[in-house]
Amino acid sequence: MYDDLKQAIKDAKKIVFFGGAGVSTESGIPDFRSENGLYNAKQNYGRSPEEMLSIDFFESDPVTFFDYYKKNLIAKDVKPNKAHLALAKLEEMGKLTAVVTQNIDGLHQAAGSKTVYELHGSVQRNYCRSCRTPYSLDFIMNPANCKDGVPICPKCGGVIKPDVVLYGECLDDSTMYSSIKAISECDMLIIGGTSLVVYPAAGFVNYFDRNKAGHKLVIINKSSTSQDAWADIHYAQPIGEVLGECVL
Repeated sequence: MYDDLKQAIKDAKKIVFFGGAGVSTESGIPDFRSENGLYNAKQNYGRSPEEMLSIDFFESDPVTFFDYYKKNLIAKDVKPNKAHLALAKLEEMGKLTAVVTQNIDGLHQAAGSKTVYELHGSVQRNYCRSCRTPYSLDFIMNPANCKDGVPICPKCGGVIKPDVVLYGECLDDSTMYSSIKAISECDMLIIGGTSLVVYPAAGFVNYFDRNKAGHKLVIINKSSTSQDAWADIHYAQPIGEVLGECVL
């Protein structure tokens, strides 16, 4: 099964993986953009996830922001799934040069991946907005370090912000450059667990030279994407199942 992808991986010299929420949902992390996620946000807060996860909302109502953030974006007991583990193994084999992810959970690193470009940041990193002191996820989740649920810097009294890109914020320049460079230099781009609807990140896949001889575009996603017509290999199956079968 999946013999065409197995052969393509064998032939490839520089693979880059570009992934989204569908990679982590197989580990039990819900997608806040799903129907359930949108419904729960509207029912419990009267607002959309996009509004509550904006920099403007963070600054105007940090109490509600952190209540939503901690309940919906933090899943501390989850573990990497077969997709994460397969990608880490491909890197160890010298096949995969980079993971470019829209996810903020840190599961790629937990699986062993070393070169990971986190376009939207990570919940694992946090910093004081005033003095820039870094803090761990455990620190901001500890009620003893918070006031009304908002984590406070013990050094200067400033509010601690997760190192995630909120709506209304720009992506990190260095992360963008490194991601685009990796994608433009690879001979196989695997797009997985993303419908490619979140920009500007989704536009990065256009830097892959799909017309060069020997290059392969692979899409593994249960729903359709804007790149399906260009794919050399396309599976509408769970990404953990496909990569697990091909690599592990």
